[in-house]
Amino acid sequence: MVYNQAYNAYKRASVNTASQAELVVLLYEGAVKKLTSASSKFNPDGKLPVANIESFSADVLRAQEIITELQVSLDMEKGGEIARNLMALYIFFNDQLRSANISKSKDKIDSVLNMMKQLTESWRVAAESANSAVPSQTQPALNIKG
Repeated sequence: MVYNQAYNAYKRASVNTASQAELVVLLYEGAVKKLTSASSKFNPDGKLPVANIESFSADVLRAQEIITELQVSLDMEKGGEIARNLMALYIFFNDQLRSANISKSKDKIDSVLNMMKQLTESWRVAAESANSAVPSQTQPALNIKG
């Protein structure tokens, strides 16, 4: 119990101090985690056992909620073509996940999962680059020479 409280406090602090790019990475990681969990519910033959249907659906729905959050966070004016492309991808992902949830399709889950993993890595690299970037022009805070 104490471990869970400490872990939850750590997670809250991580989220509260994260940059915007890092928050996007956290959202992607959350979606990947849920899709991985949904995919793991299938038998090796690709069938979803009846006992796993409820937890499978919950995982898929949570991934869709995360993707929807990514959608609504897009700045379509400033983001230009990249934002439009991401919007199209998010719409596609949610459509595929909706269909996968209805048809219980492991292939559709895995397809979206693989694309989300690639995007996660791209966002992780972008976040790291943004965090390590040094401003090109720095001005002194105070000129003491007069």
